[in-house]
Amino acid sequence: MNHLYILTIFSLLINCSNDKIVSSEFYENTNTLRSKIIIIEQEIDNQLVNRPVIIRTLEEIDTLKKYPVVIAFHGRGGSNSSWVNILKEFTDSGDFIGVYPQGYLKSWNLGTEPSNADDVDFIKKIIRELYSYDNIDTTRIFAIGASNGAGMVNLLGSKTNYFKGLAPIASQLITSIDVTNQTDPVSILQINGAQDNTVPINGGSRFGHTFLDAYQSVVIWATQFKCNLDPNISENELSIRYQFSGCLDEITIEYLRIENAGHNVAENYPQIWEVIWNFFNNL
Repeated sequence: MNHLYILTIFSLLINCSNDKIVSSEFYENTNTLRSKIIIIEQEIDNQLVNRPVIIRTLEEIDTLKKYPVVIAFHGRGGSNSSWVNILKEFTDSGDFIGVYPQGYLKSWNLGTEPSNADDVDFIKKIIRELYSYDNIDTTRIFAIGASNGAGMVNLLGSKTNYFKGLAPIASQLITSIDVTNQTDPVSILQINGAQDNTVPINGGSRFGHTFLDAYQSVVIWATQFKCNLDPNISENELSIRYQFSGCLDEITIEYLRIENAGHNVAENYPQIWEVIWNFFNNL
């Protein structure tokens, strides 16, 4: 009888232990962000729209580690899938988790685009979704954008405080984006091609927007964040880099002008992604 009692207790302990293991695995699987596509539902033009967001992570992800996040925005007419290969080297090595949202009607709404979506709200929904996972470093969320996507990055920089650093490529501030006293300090690396014939580097009107001069755009950020307006300038045969220091909250504002590059900066400056990640990683 005593043997039966001991066996019963042992059986109960084993079952309880197994329950805990199953529960732990379930918790881990539901709270660890891995490569997949998530869908964000948003109302646009009085209709509910399902908007896809590609997630790319290290295949053998460390469930105990918190990873930085890079949200990347495609240009007008582009696709979020383009970022999968562009940033594959970094996501496959576990440098960061890549998050690639799709613009509605293949654009980001800055005021004159085909889309009427509230894209700032869309990104807020994505950020809230990211916050629900245990392996996200919420203090190290960054954003990259190209062309129209760079405009979206600038808009997010002016209206939100989610980001540690921003890298707008091939687009500077437009006059409809206000950088004000309400704008939270954020580190910025703006990159432009000096030979850009799509977005005028010296400013002007295109696509229904009025673009500021690229250098003046950076000065506006630096002025608002009370940086030293006498930048450190480094120059070589490929580029000129302006670094504004002494800013609020120890942020940094930088402008990288690629001399022989056009609108597709990476075509003439393939190291651009490594330069951007080094900038982010040192913040």
